[in-house]
This record gives sequence, structure tokens and C-alpha cells, in this order.
Amino acid sequence: MGGDSLIDFDPKRFRFNRKGFVVYILLKGPFFQEMKIDLPKLLKTVGSYRKRKAHLDPKRTALLIIDLQNFFGEIVKPVLGNILEVIQTCRQYPVPIIFTQHGHTEPDSNGGMLGKWWGQLIVLGTRAWEFIPEIRIEPDDIVLPKKRYSAFFETDLDRMLRSRGIRDLVISGVMTNLCCETTARDAFMRDYRVFFLIDGTATGKDDIHLATLKNLGFGFAYLLTCDEVIQMLK
Repeated sequence: MGGDSLIDFDPKRFRFNRKGFVVYILLKGPFFQEMKIDLPKLLKTVGSYRKRKAHLDPKRTALLIIDLQNFFGEIVKPVLGNILEVIQTCRQYPVPIIFTQHGHTEPDSNGGMLGKWWGQLIVLGTRAWEFIPEIRIEPDDIVLPKKRYSAFFETDLDRMLRSRGIRDLVISGVMTNLCCETTARDAFMRDYRVFFLIDGTATGKDDIHLATLKNLGFGFAYLLTCDEVIQMLK
């Protein structure tokens, strides 16, 4: 791709499947830069969007971890430690943990607008599709396959949550402004109380991360830090 492209290809980090779809690349370019979490600065900036308060009910809470896969391994690095601490706390109490795993079996037929928009897809079964090494799936965890931004789109997520009496949904993972934000909005529209992690979500640029926090704090979600969630669950 040319210099004006939103996504550039690093030839050391991509390959093609049999049908020619890119299955593993390093996202970079003007919309994909290393995000730096300056939590005090973030909290000051989004302070007016945190006026609505709610307390998690551990017995009716689930942790939703979005797409911690090799494809997004670089993007999640700034917040990975925080997410792992939340996971550890949820395992102790216990709070159900749901890991989404984005992937496509037939990109040319089920990729939809994602494939057309980005020119690339995560193909099921490839290294890009696998969870990052730091993630360990326990027997009680739920792995939820998905193929669009929203974890609710053509999945059993809503049924799973309601069957367990879940009301409060904590959202973490990547990317803040795409899968995390779309899932948060869909959860709100299904009458869940959404708790969105300020320092437990990440994307390619600081300003895009901030824009999502403001949008969700204004109309869809309670904005919390990972430490605040941990304290609420104890």
C-alpha cells in the first residue's frame, strides 16, 4: 500500500491463505501508533463524563475480554498488565469471564463489510487468530467466536448472560473504538449496565481512545479504571 494508506504492510509480518487473504499483519500507519496510557491525565480529561456512578454487583457481573489475539498483540501491550490483574480478581470471587475470539472461516463469503473496509481479515485457525501467549483459558471460562465488531452480532452472548442472571457487563480488550465500543453500545441497547475500562482497553491512537471514552461516558457506559473494578469486586 502507498504512503497515504491507513494501513501499511510490514512484509516480515504477513502471509496469505490459499484464497489470497492476508491473515497476519502488523497494523501500523497514521491510525495505528503505540498508545500511551497516562491514567492521571485521562481521568482529568474524562472527569466530567464520569459523573454517573454505579457499583458492580459481583453476583450479577461478567467480564468480557475482547479479542486478545496475536493479530492485536502490539496494540494491547499498554494495558495488558491491567487486564491480567482484573482477570485474576474475577477468578478469585468468581466472576464469569468471556473471551471473544474474532475469526472468519470463509472470508470471501462471511467477511462482509469488514473485509471490504480493511482489505484484510483474521482467518480462523491461523496464528493471528490465536490468543496471545499471556492469556490462559481456564475450564470455567467461555470462549465466544465472533465475526463482526460487536460481540452480540450473530452470537449466543445475550443468551449466555441472561441465563446466568448477568446484569453488569465489564468490557475490556481491543480495539477501544471498534469492537469494544460497538459491543458496549449493543449491550446498553439490550439493557445491560455497561462498565467500560479506561485503562483496560486500547486502540491505535490516544485521541481515538479518548473520543470513545467521552462518547460512551456521555450516553452508554460507566467509565471505570481497572483498580476501581477490582476494589468493587472484593
